[in-house]
Amino acid sequence: MANEADVKVMPLRSDEDVVRLRQMVREQMVAAGFSLIDQTKIVTASSELARNTLRYGGGGEARVLHVNNGMRRGLALEFIDQGPGIPDIAQALKDGYTTGGGMGLGLSGAKRLSDEFEIESAPGAGTTVKIRKWKPF
Repeated sequence: MANEADVKVMPLRSDEDVVRLRQMVREQMVAAGFSLIDQTKIVTASSELARNTLRYGGGGEARVLHVNNGMRRGLALEFIDQGPGIPDIAQALKDGYTTGGGMGLGLSGAKRLSDEFEIESAPGAGTTVKIRKWKPF
């Protein structure tokens, strides 16, 4: 899977951190040999999830790591906050659902842009969102 030494951790406390994360994700995608289209998808997804971490979770951190699964190589991103949590994950994943006046495409959009998507959240327990993008053979 992944070596913990290869994990890059980025605090998410400000809009500037979101910009830095986007740059780091793009660099990691380029280093892993992903196409421009896949780079754009994951940079966009990471931006949405980082903004959600900041806006709804009160800040947190992002972790970026290279992963292997047998013959597949990819990039995994984790977004972790200790915020209020999401009371209804199914509702939050619906296009157009928002509690903050946005377009309501952050979580659902990130899910569509990634190959794998996981979310763990409960009221009062924070939220962790994990996405993965696998490099085609």
